[in-house]
Amino acid sequence: MRALIQRVSEARVKVDGETIGEIGVGLLVLICAMQGDTEANADKLAAKIAKLRIFKDEAEKMNRSLLDVKGAALVVSQFTLAADTRSGNRPGFSTAAPPAEGERLYQYFAGQLAAQGVPVERGRFGADMKVGLINDGPITIWMEV
Repeated sequence: MRALIQRVSEARVKVDGETIGEIGVGLLVLICAMQGDTEANADKLAAKIAKLRIFKDEAEKMNRSLLDVKGAALVVSQFTLAADTRSGNRPGFSTAAPPAEGERLYQYFAGQLAAQGVPVERGRFGADMKVGLINDGPITIWMEV
């Protein structure tokens, strides 16, 4: 699985003009299931993201996790993270999991992140979403398991 995570002071996702997910301090997690990914990949990624120490402590060092700061996560499916741009000018997405499996693993991942103790809001798989955020830092990290 691939994830692009952004430390945010707030984030929201809208579908058809309606806000369907919104958080304050926490992480925006753009997530993509790749061909061959399993629940074990989602488990590992969820545990790592919940414990990733990218929030500031009293000394202004990135030393606190999402759990430590009692932050939330906005999890948004993003199949374009599978983009292959090695040749030509049009990205290919053939390495992304098929839609049904991608959605299953997306939902599973969000559930596993919640099981770690993180409040989770979600986007809508396959929808045309409008995502707004205030990136805090900015801190943006690419993860793959």
